[in-house]
Order: sequence, then C-alpha cells, then structure tokens
Amino acid sequence: MTETAIATKKLGRRYGRKWGLKDCSLRIPAGRVVGLVGPNGAGKSTLMNMMVGLLRPTEGELELLGEPVGPNSVLERVAYIDQEHSLYRNFKVRDMLTAGRMLNTRWDQQIAVERLRERNIPLDRKVGELSGGQRAQVALAVALATTPELLILDEPVASLDPLARKEMMSALMAAKAETGCTVVLSSHVVSELERLCDYLVVLDYGQLRLVGDIDELLDQHRLLIGPVPTADQVAAGQDVVHREDDVDRTTLLVRGARPVDHPQWRVERVNLETLVMQYLSMAYRPTPETVA
Repeated sequence: MTETAIATKKLGRRYGRKWGLKDCSLRIPAGRVVGLVGPNGAGKSTLMNMMVGLLRPTEGELELLGEPVGPNSVLERVAYIDQEHSLYRNFKVRDMLTAGRMLNTRWDQQIAVERLRERNIPLDRKVGELSGGQRAQVALAVALATTPELLILDEPVASLDPLARKEMMSALMAAKAETGCTVVLSSHVVSELERLCDYLVVLDYGQLRLVGDIDELLDQHRLLIGPVPTADQVAAGQDVVHREDDVDRTTLLVRGARPVDHPQWRVERVNLETLVMQYLSMAYRPTPETVA
C-alpha cells in the first residue's frame, strides 16, 4: 500500500474567469483521518470533486494512492459520499446493494448487509421512506462495501439532526478502526471533526491556508495575550500568524513561539477551533479572479 494517500502540485480549477481552487500543493500520508475545513465557497467541494473524477483540473497535478486520477484508474479504490447521500429513493435498500454489486469490481456484499442489520435498517424498505439518518447509514454501508482505500465525504452530516449526526460520526470512527482506510471529511464546523480527525487541511477563498498533523500544529502554535501599548514590542520577536487588537488588549497567534519576557503578557495553548478560526481570519483580499 502506498505511503501517500493524496498528492497535489499547483492544483487548480477555474470556473469561467474565477478560480474555485488555485495553486494547491499538499501531500497527505495514507491511513489518516483528514479534516477538510473552510467556510462555504472555500474550495472544499471543488477539491473533493476533482479527487473523485467529477471535475477535471484546469491546471496542476493530482494523484491518489500513488496514481494519477483518471477514467478507469485509481477511482475504483475510492469511495465518495456527498452531502445529500445521493441514493435512488425509489429503490429498495436491497436494490441499492444489487446496483452496488453490479457497478463495483471490489464489492463485498457481506459488509453492507451486516452494517445495515446492526442498525436495524430493513432491506425491503424503499430508500425514500427512510429517515435522513438511516439514508446516511445506507450511503455509508454502500461506500464501505466497495472496500475503498480512500473514503471521501463532503459534509456528510450537514443535513442531519443532532442525534443522527452523532450516530453517523460514531459509525465513521468504527469504520475507520475496522478498515484502516484513509478518510477525508469536509465540514465548515470544526467541532464536528475534532474527535475524529488527526490531520488538517484549511482552505479559504480557494487557497490553501494550513495543512499538517493536528497534534503537531497545536504544539507549534500559541496565543500571546497582553496590553495594546506593548504589542508591537512583543510581536517583533515572534512569527505572528494573526493579530487582533481589542480596546485594551492584543491577541497574537504565533507559530514556533519564542519566550515572552514581559510581566503583562501571558501565553496560552491553542485548541483546534481557535487555530482554524485564527487562520481563516488572516488578512486576505481576494482578487477579482478568485472565488469569494
């Protein structure tokens, strides 16, 4: 099995005059659970759609599992679930499994049947008659039955109620533990990803903002908090990622924090949500050719 699940080099996709993704270069190790984070319109779906062959890149290179993405290539080793859990609503659940078996050379019927039985989802029920949470579980069962080495999910819990969201996330964690496949999970809600993911990709305005192992990124960053009058002095000795000036205090997100020898300043560890929000708050003006 390849050591790299996803590799891109200056990858970009243009829609007319605007770019949905631009100059994206990253390398993600196999076996990780990747949180793909950013606001709506950041480029998450564009990147995922190129990964699964629904969009062709305008420029750059894209490899999955050590192979270039293209027709009849690596895509048989990749499974994809979109936000709507796209299934044929007039099909019975067993018909969906039949279709999956006919369309996928790597299909394992037992995986799908056992997962659905464990969740008490009847095979003779029409998909359209199931609850949103049950449809999500059917979509996941079908995806896992293709025995993927890479599982890509585009905001899979966005349309679910809180209980169904929790159940879907738990099912994903169990599936990852069982299969060991690489998982890419997109969301604009960081708290949904915090328990599950160990690798982070942050996109904004079609640009890559941050990428890396989550534990390493949290260790590399600190918040420095102190009075506004001395902020420039403290910031001068730091690698400042983002600065926020309030009425009476300044907050600096710094990378590779150096010691702060000032009695009025304190140093705090950063959590994942704060780290992401600080990077998304970085001063950035999209050009007319960049998707907002």
